[in-house]
Amino acid sequence: MPFTTPPALNRPWRRLACIALCAASLPAWSQTAGGAATGNAPAAAAPTLVAALESDPNRMGWMQGFPPPPDKLITHAPGADKFPRNRWLFSHIRELVPTAAVWRGNGPASALPRAEREIGSIAFNDADSTRRTFDEMLALTYTDGILVMHQGKVIYERYFGALDSHTPHIAMSVTKSFVGTLAAMLAAEGKLDPAAPVTRYLPELAGTAYGDATVRQVMDMTIGVRYSEDYANPKAEVWDYARAGSMLARPAGYNGPPNFYEFLKTLQKDGEHDAAFAYKTVNAEVLAWILRRASGQSLARLLSERIWQPMGAEQDAYFTVDSIGTESGGGGLNTTLRDLARFGETIRGNGRFNGRQIIPAPVVADIRGGGDRGQFAKSGSATALPGWSYRDMWWVSHDSHGMFQAAGIHGQRIYIDPKAELTIVRYASHPVAGNAANNPITFRAFRALAETLMR
Repeated sequence: MPFTTPPALNRPWRRLACIALCAASLPAWSQTAGGAATGNAPAAAAPTLVAALESDPNRMGWMQGFPPPPDKLITHAPGADKFPRNRWLFSHIRELVPTAAVWRGNGPASALPRAEREIGSIAFNDADSTRRTFDEMLALTYTDGILVMHQGKVIYERYFGALDSHTPHIAMSVTKSFVGTLAAMLAAEGKLDPAAPVTRYLPELAGTAYGDATVRQVMDMTIGVRYSEDYANPKAEVWDYARAGSMLARPAGYNGPPNFYEFLKTLQKDGEHDAAFAYKTVNAEVLAWILRRASGQSLARLLSERIWQPMGAEQDAYFTVDSIGTESGGGGLNTTLRDLARFGETIRGNGRFNGRQIIPAPVVADIRGGGDRGQFAKSGSATALPGWSYRDMWWVSHDSHGMFQAAGIHGQRIYIDPKAELTIVRYASHPVAGNAANNPITFRAFRALAETLMR
C-alpha cells in the first residue's frame, strides 16, 4: 500500500539526470549527496507517493510498444521525466545521453560462488520502533536490485522493475569512491603525490579555489570552494556545472563554460581549506582531472585497466560524458550489480580478488582507517552520521563492526562490514534524492542481517 515520504524531487528529465550525475540532493531537506541530513524537514504535509510495487516501470508500461504511446515515453523533453519515470531511467541512462565504455577485457568473468539462503524474513525495528523485515526494507527503499555476499559467496540476489543481472544501473555518487580508490592506488605507486599542490598536475587551476589546495584536501573533500548544490536557487553553481557537463539543456544564446574543464576553472575560494569536511561534487571532478593528468589516460581506460579487467568484470561499465567526451567523475558511472559486488568484495578482501592483488593492501587500509573525524564533526553531515569520517571519497562509520561504504543519492550503496565478512550492494530509485530518506531503515536492516549472519 502507498506510504508517505518527504517531497520527491519532481524535475524535468534533464534536471533528474543532473541529480544522478551531480550526486546532490533535495535542497528543501538540506541534505548532502552522501545522505546526511543537515537541516529540518519542511513543515508542509508530505504527499502520498506511489509505492514500490505500483511504481514498477514494467507495470506502469514505460517505453513499451513500437513506438511507445506518447504518455509512456521517457525522452529529453522538459517535463517528460519525474518520479516514477526515474525507476526506468536509472537502468537506461545510455539510451538518452552520450557515454564512454569501461571495457571488461577479453578474459573470463570471475566466479561468484553461491550459497543461497533466505534472508527476507530477518526482522528489525525501524526508527519508529515498528517491526520490519528485510523484504519490507526492499520495498520501502524502492530497491531495483540487491546482492548480498557473505564470506565470499552470494547468498541473496534479487531484481525488480527495469533492472536485471546484465543491465547497468547508474551508481551516482558511488562513482566518487571509484575515483578516490584510483587516486589512492596511483599515490601508492608513486605516480601521484597527495601532499603536492593541485597546480602541480593542473596549472590551469591557479587563481581558482584549488590554486592553494593540495591533492589530499581534494581526495578528502576539505576544500573551501564557492559552490552550491541548492536546487531551490536558480543561480546556484550546480546549474552552471550541469550545463557545462551537458547534463542540462542549454538556453538559446548560452555562452557559459562548454565542458567540465572550463567550468572547474571558474570556481573561486570560499573559506579555508582543511577547516572542515564539505561534501561537494566538484571536488570529485577535479580529482578525476588530476587522475587523467597523472596517468595519461582517460578515466574510463584507467578504471578498465586497473580494476575492471583484473577483477574479471562480467560486463562493460560506462560513464556519462560531456560534449567533448569527458567522463563525469562525480556520479556518472553505470555498472551491473554483480560487477559492483565484485568491486565491493575486492575492497573487503583488502584489495585481493580473482586470485590476485588488484588494489594494494595499504590503500584499502587507508580507506578503512578513515579521515579526520574532527573535520567531519564540523560539517553538516555529522548531524545524521555522528562519529563518522570521510577518506579517499569513502564514508567510514568507525562503529564496532568497522563498517564503511560508498553511497549515492536515491539509495545507491556499497556497504562493507568487515567483522561480519559481509558486502551488500544495492541499486535503487527512491523518489527522494537524499539518503536521509532511506538511511534509517537501510542501516537497521543491514546491521540486523550482519548480526544474524554472525550467529
